[in-house]
Amino acid sequence: MDSRLLDATAELDDTQAELSLRPKFLREYIGQAKIKANLEISIMAARKRGEVLDHVLLFGPPGLGKTTLANIIANEMDARIRTTSGPALERPGDLVAIVTNLEEGEALFIDEIHRLPAQVEEVLYSAMEDFHVDIVIGQGPAARTMKVELPRFTLVGATTRAGLLTAPLRARFGIVHRLDFYDVEALTIIVRRSAEILNIPINPDGATEIARRSRGTPRIANRLLRRVRDYAEVKHEGTVDVSIAREALQMLEVDDYGLDEIDRKILTTIIERFHGGPVGVNALASSIAEDRGTIEDLYEPYLIQIGFLQRTPRGRVVSSIAYEHLGYKPGATRRQSDLFS
Repeated sequence: MDSRLLDATAELDDTQAELSLRPKFLREYIGQAKIKANLEISIMAARKRGEVLDHVLLFGPPGLGKTTLANIIANEMDARIRTTSGPALERPGDLVAIVTNLEEGEALFIDEIHRLPAQVEEVLYSAMEDFHVDIVIGQGPAARTMKVELPRFTLVGATTRAGLLTAPLRARFGIVHRLDFYDVEALTIIVRRSAEILNIPINPDGATEIARRSRGTPRIANRLLRRVRDYAEVKHEGTVDVSIAREALQMLEVDDYGLDEIDRKILTTIIERFHGGPVGVNALASSIAEDRGTIEDLYEPYLIQIGFLQRTPRGRVVSSIAYEHLGYKPGATRRQSDLFS
């Protein structure tokens, strides 16, 4: 899949930029108020008792701050953090090598934890629950199993697809939180904070305009901020105001609702080819030459969140506000502007 401006998954330039923009402690973290409050209680209680924090599972759409929260948890516990991902742990030995080198109280962050191979997950159960792993020494009839005790550590797992986690793995997490899309007010604060760190002159209205089109996702907000900065420096004098932000985002084909060409293609395809729905996701994926999983994971969540798309037992249905936004009359399969052309 080609790189997409409004794709909330991390790219290389995002990772590099986010290192300087990520908050280090809960007091600096913006949004997700309920999660912050609950994590603060859990962390304070663990520190007061001198214990290691329970294992933490964070899930939700990409770009909302799961990795940032994992690092904050480690900082708040005054502990080091080691980072890996589910696909990187191909064999049980890969996981054993990591957990046996952990120190007391350290945090282990596993991104995309739902993609752990089954044999690796089996090893993780005992490591999480009993803090030991069984290592097989030798081969054939002479093979024997040796139990290796582990220091107490905190596993922080992150996933965009919590439904793919097995029940035994999910049950071993003592703290589970779901991250939701951000509102415009919180995103505006994030944009202004990022602009200050990056030395981008921006006024409040310009920050709000970028926040409105950021699909409720901080990663996208920061990415749009950098692209608007480029436009302001080349076409104007560098300061970002509301008119410059609108010009830049219009050139990038990001509309008032934060939709791009692919989002509009999904909606117009349902309207024009399937009379607004209902349509099955497989038929939709074939019509736009896109992968079903990509539609379900990247495009649909936001379109459903803003009320443009509805999931029904019979399939996907475009809502009346989406018709209006795209210039269609409800029930029609052609834009109103096209009817008189």
